[in-house]
Amino acid sequence: MSTLNLSKSERIDLRTNSSVKQLLQEAARVCHKNVSEFLLDAGVAAANHALADRRQFVLDDAQWQAFQQALDRPVPAKPRLKKLLSEPGTLD
Repeated sequence: MSTLNLSKSERIDLRTNSSVKQLLQEAARVCHKNVSEFLLDAGVAAANHALADRRQFVLDDAQWQAFQQALDRPVPAKPRLKKLLSEPGTLD
């Protein structure tokens, strides 16, 4: 996803030291981007990677059948959990 085609209305500020800033500037320069574009593209890619397995998973037919069977299985009774959830909690 390129940041060049997105409307930009929000701001993200960050602080760093001079060596990290120089590294980012050099990397942005070799990618023909400014530092903001470089950081935003890298950040979006890292965020998509970090969230990928939480958003979508792919199953073959056998795995899908096993998954559906697991979802359809009745939930076993958990008396200790039921007792815990029926007792008043502590509030800070």
